[in-house]
Amino acid sequence: MTDLVSVNVARRQPLACDPNRIAVLPFDAVIIGAGAAGATCAMAAARRGLRVAVMAKGPHAQSNTGWARGGIAAVLGEDDSFERHVTDTIACGCGLSDRTVVERIVQGAPEAINELIALGARFDRSSGGGLALGLEGGHTRHRIVHAGGDATGVEVQQALEQGLEGTPGITCFDDASAIDIVRLPDGGPVRGLLAELSGGDIVLLEAPDVVLATGGAGQIWRETTNPVHATADGLAIALRAGATARDLEFVQFHPTCLYIAGAARILISEIVRGSGAVLRDRTGEAFMASLHPDADLAPRDVVSRAIAERMHDTGATNVLLDLKDIEGDPAARFPGIAQACGQFGLDIRRDPIPVRPGAHYMVGGVRATLDGRTSIEGLHAIGECASTSLHGANRMASNSLLECLVAGRACGDGLAGADMPRSLADVPPPPRPDRVHANVNQVDMLYALKSLMWRESGVHRSGAGLEEAAAQLDFWLDVAQRLGGVDRQSRELRNMLLVARSVCACAAQRCESRGGHFRTDYPDTHAVAQHTLLTPCRGDDDALTTLALERESTECSTPA
Repeated sequence: MTDLVSVNVARRQPLACDPNRIAVLPFDAVIIGAGAAGATCAMAAARRGLRVAVMAKGPHAQSNTGWARGGIAAVLGEDDSFERHVTDTIACGCGLSDRTVVERIVQGAPEAINELIALGARFDRSSGGGLALGLEGGHTRHRIVHAGGDATGVEVQQALEQGLEGTPGITCFDDASAIDIVRLPDGGPVRGLLAELSGGDIVLLEAPDVVLATGGAGQIWRETTNPVHATADGLAIALRAGATARDLEFVQFHPTCLYIAGAARILISEIVRGSGAVLRDRTGEAFMASLHPDADLAPRDVVSRAIAERMHDTGATNVLLDLKDIEGDPAARFPGIAQACGQFGLDIRRDPIPVRPGAHYMVGGVRATLDGRTSIEGLHAIGECASTSLHGANRMASNSLLECLVAGRACGDGLAGADMPRSLADVPPPPRPDRVHANVNQVDMLYALKSLMWRESGVHRSGAGLEEAAAQLDFWLDVAQRLGGVDRQSRELRNMLLVARSVCACAAQRCESRGGHFRTDYPDTHAVAQHTLLTPCRGDDDALTTLALERESTECSTPA
């Protein structure tokens, strides 16, 4: 089935420069993102002798990875097996996981853990000296490797930072902003990346391979666990370049974000519930036990919807996470959470934590193979911005860092690093649309976008709500593309609007409920599982594209 979605997308963002008249910095590969996926890819490629550029939106030690509080799933226990981890992952994926991809990533977990330890990562240990293994939702065995109780991401990022600094051949650009892919005309291969460096200079990082490792899109929603730089840049760049995206309707909403007025929406890791914490409503009822056999450790989509419904039924703005039954001192086991709550006068040893769902992980993304290859020659995608069919319709806890590490290395090992001519005479300059100076309040538009997406494309969705959202997003996107500025904030807003519109287009076409996508008007799940493909195709105006929606069948069947 193919449907045309009337979304006009500027093929290039408006620029204040011509790529033929700017500084050209030659590399063998350019990697956008310095988190688990990007850093691992960079080290693998550099070890093969490639000259690698790594771009980070902030200091390269501060990435989405550093925000991860749970851990890394890996089969290390005597009572565990690769097949059990594979089975758990596929069950959570609701019929859309690719078994071959799942097997390869699961089997690569022990080596990935050992490589991090070799880089200096200090994971929590049991009393016997072995790695302490936690339990999280969807897993049938204790297999979650963690650090500092709830600070795994920080420890992993620090180890990767040491690896980046200690690997020759890697050049890191901090506080940089990716603008757009440069390709040869008529659908040719990648020639590099236009980027804005920290001082404001626009340069071309020329390379035959560009890797998107940009993380997620959580800032599109009002409630999110993601850092402020999770603005969907990689996915938007890929769509403008003409790459195929897959399953964008599947967004994972984490059930437990700290919810206090004035507080950042800090993630309360699932490992807390795995240690015995219980969700209660405002009356004190532990409501999950009656809704799912796994109670508080049910899959995240189930728990998020249950919390949203309980909030609605009780007229509350949140539910409560009760830690009093956790063995030992909760503050000692989860010091990061204890500190964050303590700033607002909450003692997690006696006070329940107010929580509610928030956008956490972009399950869909740029369609890519396990080693990152996309539909465009020379363009690769790994980590959260990619869709490899590992997660299917709903990511299982702690499989995300695992995918980043395994896919990142596979991508780095596979980069060609081929020589290319240094002349850019055959690369066309970006279009220069007539610009009208207008007073566009971008901050106001951003907040309106986030509220709209939370209301109409959040935990619960409907056809009518998605139609309303699409109409509003079309208007905002047109305004932003015609009247917006050329600064970084303007580019990020356009990226978020484009991806938000694409998410709504895919969600409107999926007339069923599956995994992280729930339609109140179509609550049942179809017997046959299919992927949603979003393929940009050339529009009437050479500077625009129209998005085409297709269905792609999968060999994985929906679990009973």
